[in-house]
Amino acid sequence: MTTAIYPGSFDPMTNGHLSIIQSGLVVFEKLVIAVLKNPKKESLFTVEERVEMIRESLAGQANVEVDSFDGLLVEYCKRKNARVVLRGLRAVADFEYELQMANMNRHLDENVETVFLMANDAYFYVSSNLVKEAAKLGGDVSRLVPPQVATRMTAKLGASK
Repeated sequence: MTTAIYPGSFDPMTNGHLSIIQSGLVVFEKLVIAVLKNPKKESLFTVEERVEMIRESLAGQANVEVDSFDGLLVEYCKRKNARVVLRGLRAVADFEYELQMANMNRHLDENVETVFLMANDAYFYVSSNLVKEAAKLGGDVSRLVPPQVATRMTAKLGASK
């Protein structure tokens, strides 16, 4: 069984992420959505909240596991017995960064391969940071994120105003 790890901060998960997951499920038999624990990054949602929202958004997908990790991605891949990292691309700027990461991961563990999938063109411009910024300023982002995420964003940002 081919398992791929789809790592990221997912703060919050967007419909662009969902698009990559759906495409990934065409290629791989199992996906592990791995939420990175990064204490240096200021997040809107806790790691636990992000894991829960992703699980809610993917309810019913038997071949998807949602987990969290810290440390090196290649070490996490070993723990999960996975040799493939799935990454989504939106624009040329994404490619440059992702290529650097893929090459570093290959340097750290030559057995780990990175596969790039393009985001659905309907969500090509969507990033978690843009969604957060627009929502914080009162913008309607409900068509850019899963319904469970939109509800939680409204609750969290409404409470902080």
